[in-house]
Amino acid sequence: MTADGNIFLTVIDRQGKAHELEAPTDMNMNLMEVCKSYELPVKGTCGGMALCSTCHCYVLSEETDLPEMREDEEDMLDQAFFVEDNSRLGCQLRITEALDGLKVQLAPESEE
Repeated sequence: MTADGNIFLTVIDRQGKAHELEAPTDMNMNLMEVCKSYELPVKGTCGGMALCSTCHCYVLSEETDLPEMREDEEDMLDQAFFVEDNSRLGCQLRITEALDGLKVQLAPESEE
């Protein structure tokens, strides 16, 4: 974590390239919004309401204190493609100090 309260995240895109991102903890942002601000290919169609799965990602970090998955996120992942045990919706992961060092990979896009 930086002196100004920012944290560092690693996001692996769908082509396997790792992106080191710096994210503020004082703006109430979520992982989806951070990815979009870095112009990574995350659609976030529903605007962060857990109503789509266009910010679906896989959490690769093992030692991360993630918030518990809420029912609406579980319901959305039940309908998503390519779901794994480590699947989460980026819009439901608020940027906090607890996420410093988080490593995620963007899930493949759904077949449309």
